[in-house]
Amino acid sequence: MSSGNPTSKMLAANSLKQIFTQESRPAMGVWQMLPGANISRILARSGADWVMVDCEHGNIDDAAMHEAVPAIAALGVSPIVRIPDLRPWMVKRALDSGAHGILAPLIRTVEDVKNLVTAAKFPPEGKRGFGSPIAMQNFNPMPTFTEYLQQANESLLTMVQIETQEALDSVEEIAPLVDVIFIGPFDLGNNIGHPIIEGKMDPELDEAIERILKAAVTAGKKCGIFCTGGDQAKQYADKGFHMISVATDYTLLGAAMADSLTIARGQGKQDKPASY
Repeated sequence: MSSGNPTSKMLAANSLKQIFTQESRPAMGVWQMLPGANISRILARSGADWVMVDCEHGNIDDAAMHEAVPAIAALGVSPIVRIPDLRPWMVKRALDSGAHGILAPLIRTVEDVKNLVTAAKFPPEGKRGFGSPIAMQNFNPMPTFTEYLQQANESLLTMVQIETQEALDSVEEIAPLVDVIFIGPFDLGNNIGHPIIEGKMDPELDEAIERILKAAVTAGKKCGIFCTGGDQAKQYADKGFHMISVATDYTLLGAAMADSLTIARGQGKQDKPASY
């Protein structure tokens, strides 16, 4: 179901999708793994364009997700939810919380992706159930109940992670089906037999990443990637990636505290290999 209106309320309120549409710069974001609305607000105030609420590997359950999403959206930043698995009810819970999009991990087949899209779209494009009174409040200007139903399919982002050998083999077929294909370099490296060890990436992993980016661009879609810090994020921005995760709250908190303590002890900052 589409509103047919390129300036609909929900399109205007989805800041990540607006950046994609403008095509003037990559969308930089951060990863929330720790629960708490105050952490969500800190991340959203950091200058990020989007915040990934990680319900797969993060310490984020359903209740924490429902706290994080509105805290992020209230600050004009797009909350995206990484669901734990490909089950339709997880898609529904994330979108009903008011997320501006979902990210599905560890997809393997084209059929996986088609089923995911079906779960994320209202009829006739899909099979998503309609009824949450919560979702609308996370868009500004706030759509009515009817406007949400009419505009959600074209306004919300459906993203999948390419991080298995099977998905890599089918990436040219997968890319046209979704809004964003997102690279998880650690799992991708593990699954193609070239794991990232002490921050070192093999040429075969680099080639796989380039193939995924090319597939997205060829399909007219966006390509995202998970990075371990600002330096690496800048490198992938220069390569033409559209959506880049700069860091996680968990990693940055630990690194910042460790750096401050070593400096206080007169030991200076220590270089560490790239880490999740």
